Amino acid sequence: MARPITMFTGQWADLPLEEICKKVSKWGYDGLELACWGDHFEVDKALESDRYLKDKRALLEKYKLKCWAISTHLVGQCVCDDPIDDRHKGIIPPRIWGDGKPEGVRQRAAEEVKAAAKAAAAFGVKVVNGFTGSKIWAYLAGFPPVPPKMLEDGYKDFADRWNPIIDVFDQVGVKFALEVHPSEIAYDFWTTQKTLDAIKRRPGFGINFDPSHLNWQMLCPVQFVMAFGDRIYHMHVKDSYRNHDGRNGALGSHLPFGDLRRGWDFVSPGHGNIPFERVFRALTAVGYQGPLSVEWEDCGMDREFGASEAVQFVRKTDFEASKVAFDAAFDSKK
Repeated sequence: MARPITMFTGQWADLPLEEICKKVSKWGYDGLELACWGDHFEVDKALESDRYLKDKRALLEKYKLKCWAISTHLVGQCVCDDPIDDRHKGIIPPRIWGDGKPEGVRQRAAEEVKAAAKAAAAFGVKVVNGFTGSKIWAYLAGFPPVPPKMLEDGYKDFADRWNPIIDVFDQVGVKFALEVHPSEIAYDFWTTQKTLDAIKRRPGFGINFDPSHLNWQMLCPVQFVMAFGDRIYHMHVKDSYRNHDGRNGALGSHLPFGDLRRGWDFVSPGHGNIPFERVFRALTAVGYQGPLSVEWEDCGMDREFGASEAVQFVRKTDFEASKVAFDAAFDSKK
């Protein structure tokens, strides 16, 4: 059976959830990955009221949609980040920001991610996607020279903060899936390996696989799947393209998304450099049967046109594997 195709609602948080349900149902999606912001899935309300969860489920059922994952990227970012500043204030609820003192923000963010695990379990969802933040991302450039101990301390800080969070996930039977992404503790192949090792590869902590972030770093998403397939708990279908013409750099030059001078940008699935057919074949090879969740981002395309086109692209590209070997008919005994 082909994998379900969902849409991540994070980039649609300006719209009420019912309006999104109407649209994605019409476009042919099988379900939604609900963002924990906007009115899409509010963790505090989910834990306060069984009626809230029943109403959310009824709304999805009304439009024949399902939910396999919720996502808490924005709050999760604050768990390990250093510094905590106005960027974070702009993306999290006031109750998490509080007085803005960094360690208080981190602690409240950690409690909110634990609460998301409990809310997901109550909603009947087994995966929470998100970010972790990173104490050491600011040291990426390597200058001034970074003592190795500072990097090791960063991974220890991550493990110290996230092990108690994953304890709660284990208790309620839900898994956390980190989106490997620049600005996170894991952003490429080797940092993903180091992150999993730092948390002793405990099963409650895995990966939300998004090839768009690997592509602009010139990493192979197929190799990533083959290396970490057993830890991929969810997937974002998001594309990106590289535009390195001798002037446009891989770091983006502090230019906004959509600026044609950037060395890379996000584009609608099928319009970038990612070989999605090979990626989907690799996911099949490692046994991934979870949802393919379209995270739609493309500054150069109308989002409704793009989202409606994306589901058709994924459905055409993610075909079922053969149940027989093509050369089986050559066997003279048969």
